Amino acid sequence: MNALKSILKDIELIKAQSPLIHNITNFVVMNNTANALLALGASPVMAHASEEVEEMTSIASALVLNIGTLSPTWIDSMKIAGRTASSKNIPIILDPVGAGATSYRSRICRELIQDCNPTVIRGNASEIMSLVDEEIQTKGVDSTSSSLHAVEYAKVLAQKTGAIVSISGEIDYITDGTRVNEVRGGSPLMPRVTGMGCTATALTAAFLAVNKNALEAATHAMELMSWVGEKAAKQAKGPGTMQLFFLDELYQVATGEVQA
Repeated sequence: MNALKSILKDIELIKAQSPLIHNITNFVVMNNTANALLALGASPVMAHASEEVEEMTSIASALVLNIGTLSPTWIDSMKIAGRTASSKNIPIILDPVGAGATSYRSRICRELIQDCNPTVIRGNASEIMSLVDEEIQTKGVDSTSSSLHAVEYAKVLAQKTGAIVSISGEIDYITDGTRVNEVRGGSPLMPRVTGMGCTATALTAAFLAVNKNALEAATHAMELMSWVGEKAAKQAKGPGTMQLFFLDELYQVATGEVQA
């Protein structure tokens, strides 16, 4: 009950402040993540041109760097935006989509971590493990390892980078390198909907915008994903309606239909 009250308190702050979340994200999920942020009460912007990212980041409340569809020009924009956010103490969340699938992706992730000092790194088990051990490989953007197996890697990554590390999976694990929070629940339908992980990243940014405790903010985002996913799955007949009901249930939470 106390955890639910804490999550709802953050959601009330998101609704009241409507924080601008600057997303440099991938083509596949732009619509999904923008709609999820809007449903929660945040204000999304998808700006990736190098000519404007410094200005856009400067007025944002949080920055999302998602490497799902990489290109050299976007990487340059991510680095400009990341350095700007870091210099202004604007929280940054890095989603290392597909890290470990190719050496290029893994190298870019490490460069972004080095250049931008992300507040939170959020990915699946294989992605997180590959950032610690270069021998770990992923299957495209899908995890080949369980989230539990990745916990020790996540703790090492958190200690090395100073970032909170959030692992999504059947059980989600969020760590600061010492403490580890677990989030259970969700639905087996969630991995069948493209962009659910990226949605978790975007919602984490919204919570970071209003909660300075990054471990708590990242945990709240994953708890909300799990909670809303469970409710949506009870109504969904498959991945298509799962996506629709997820947004509806997220909106219901944000508009106060759920009380602690």
